[in-house]
Amino acid sequence: MRLCLLALAMACTMAGATRALEVKAAVLRIDQDALLPISRLDLKPDDMGFAGGVLATEDNQTTGTFLGMDYSLETVAVSPEEAQAALERLLGEGISLVVVMSDDATLLALADAAGDRALLLNATAPGDELRNDECRANVLHIAPSRSMKTDALAQYLMWKKWGDWVLIQGSHPEDFALADAYRRSARKFGARIVEERGFEDTGGARRTDTGYVLVQRQIPVFTQKMKRHDVVVAADEADVFAAHLPYHTWGPDLVVGSAGLRPVTWSPAHEAWGATQFQTRFEKLTRRYAREEDYQVWLALRVIGEAATRTGEADPASIRAYALGQEFTLAAFKGQPVTFRPWNGQLRQPILLSDGRVNVSVSPQDGYLHQVSPLDTLGTDAPETTCTAFTEEADR
Repeated sequence: MRLCLLALAMACTMAGATRALEVKAAVLRIDQDALLPISRLDLKPDDMGFAGGVLATEDNQTTGTFLGMDYSLETVAVSPEEAQAALERLLGEGISLVVVMSDDATLLALADAAGDRALLLNATAPGDELRNDECRANVLHIAPSRSMKTDALAQYLMWKKWGDWVLIQGSHPEDFALADAYRRSARKFGARIVEERGFEDTGGARRTDTGYVLVQRQIPVFTQKMKRHDVVVAADEADVFAAHLPYHTWGPDLVVGSAGLRPVTWSPAHEAWGATQFQTRFEKLTRRYAREEDYQVWLALRVIGEAATRTGEADPASIRAYALGQEFTLAAFKGQPVTFRPWNGQLRQPILLSDGRVNVSVSPQDGYLHQVSPLDTLGTDAPETTCTAFTEEADR
């Protein structure tokens, strides 16, 4: 007993003596003006993303306490016009590990402004170009790309032998990008898009201007006389029409994509692989369910925590180098450890397929094999990448 107490005292003394490493991180959320969502259930909470950051910091500190590390988190919400000034302010405070919640264009501008002064972890921007021609060596992508999600759904549809699709896309730029991703996924996995239709956003408040009677008249007419198909794939990232498709189409259609069966990184219904523990801790902290944004911010900060724990360093270069290395793995409540693709900084991760109440499946699907990892069947694989920033960095 005396030896045990002596050993504990020595461990505490050593921890106190080495408690000098500060791991300072921030979550920078760029809030853009947007119309209200179709459903009030989709209203964004004030602490969206930030709550995931708080939980991750608690998790990191649990380990850090024993290793002489002190984790701190600053959360900042600004408009797009204030984004670069906010980043400079964080850098001035000595915070060079920044989780960014923004659209593609803002993330790209922030990455160029930061240069080698910071490591940015992308928690929300889905653009495939950010992982290809417009990739930046100082950005690690936690959020999956659009093509990772569309590939995940396409694999399941082909596993079900639902290979004939009608693609309905919205009229916003992000809808066009999502529709392009579905077209690539169809070619990649052998599906056939038998018809395409476009839904024009005519403006309005969406919730108040599209009452039950109006929707019940419009959508059936819009979807009348479609070619024979297995599923309707909705590409509506702007959240204008897709939620109205189920039960309103002219025929008894299966709807997938932006409504119905959706590819997501996280779902309140997810319980497998220890996820219930995450869910209950998050709900106790926030009194609400975790959103995808919360999970992705949590995951980004856990990447920082894991890399700092393994290297004993907290500078951007060390965190980045370890995260991209072969030794890095992280448990993420997805049934297998997640890792990074060294050719473009994208986090490999399974994608959940959810109908909003239950998880229907998880991709990659059985039977889709890969020489490195089945996760690389989702999104841009190494032979396909046009990202050169990471290979140039490795060659230096």
